[in-house]
Amino acid sequence: MKTLKHSRHREAIVRFLMTRKDHPTAEVIYNNIKQEYPKISLGTVYRNLSLLAEIGEIQKITCGDSSDHFDANINPHPHFVCKECFRIIDLEMDNLNFLNTLAEKSFDGDVEKHQLIFYGKCPDCKEKALQNQQ
Repeated sequence: MKTLKHSRHREAIVRFLMTRKDHPTAEVIYNNIKQEYPKISLGTVYRNLSLLAEIGEIQKITCGDSSDHFDANINPHPHFVCKECFRIIDLEMDNLNFLNTLAEKSFDGDVEKHQLIFYGKCPDCKEKALQNQQ
């Protein structure tokens, strides 16, 4: 495996993501990293995010709002995506590794990992919908 050269931009992106639980987009990351590195380009942020996701240092989440979102928590965990506001929420659930075993029972290959996303209305959007019905 090829060793990556140290990159202060990549390091800053990971450091920023580790402080977040809201799964920011590349644009949000760029606007925050730009404060520390004013000359960084949006293209540099996109390239580094793609590389970090490819090598497994971060997760890329696609949820239907036409933007990829990013998560520094690479431990297996499901996400919930609100179909109203596109908010992404980490779900705390018991070990779901049995899903890999279950998938392998109907697949003649090796399942290495999975990404589980639930869709619906977040608590805030659910509450708004209830208030609008009254």
